[in-house]
Amino acid sequence: MNFNSKNPFLSDKRFSSNTVSKAEEVHEAQIIDYNQEMTLSGTINKTAILFLLLCAGSMITWWMAFNGMNPMLPTIGGAIVGLILVLISSFKPQASPYLAPGYAFFEGLFIGGISAIFEIKYPGIVINAVAATLVTFLVCLGLYKFKIVKVTEQFKSVVIASTLAIGTYYLISWLVSLFTNWTPVHYGNSMMSIGISVFVIVIAALNLFLDFDQIEKGVQQRMPKFMEWFGAMGLIITLVWLYVEFLRLLSKLSSKD
Repeated sequence: MNFNSKNPFLSDKRFSSNTVSKAEEVHEAQIIDYNQEMTLSGTINKTAILFLLLCAGSMITWWMAFNGMNPMLPTIGGAIVGLILVLISSFKPQASPYLAPGYAFFEGLFIGGISAIFEIKYPGIVINAVAATLVTFLVCLGLYKFKIVKVTEQFKSVVIASTLAIGTYYLISWLVSLFTNWTPVHYGNSMMSIGISVFVIVIAALNLFLDFDQIEKGVQQRMPKFMEWFGAMGLIITLVWLYVEFLRLLSKLSSKD
């Protein structure tokens, strides 16, 4: 069974030559210089830019929460706008140079808001979640760079099947909880709930390997320059997911004290 990356941005389809060729034909009159090729250094630079925009957005809702203002509207709005930009970019990767910065900023509004909520309830949790996310990223990057972990087709199949299972479970749990009094098992701070959070974090971390692999393939296949933004945006999406899951896990552990 052949699965692609769970990340709609970093799927094999999005990084295929045919997809890019079609994008070039449709947008050949635009300003984007398709004669330039995707590079690893360029993707790293774009990722850094998106990360700074993410931080800038998060500082706004964080500041609001700790200065007597309600950050819920920009927090929810940021999540919605971010999702919309993700969906548009997944179908139009050639527009990612324009959409990726917007996604990073609006997603930052969401991240800052929920981070502030967790921090108010569990002081010190945010710095721990940030540190855990950074360490996980560096460890996965090192394991990938030195070929300790190799992204094979079987590896992809297991990771993506697990990711799809998690997404399906979350969606079904959310829908059922809206119309019934049922409390999903991943809520609360039970051992099973904590175990589920640990499992989800592991799967999110494994998705980083798929992201690294797809970016590397994009460089090797000499994709157009705009794919640097596309790849960087996909990597930020995974990091945001990982960070949120660390927040949830640490909050469960803190509530048991």
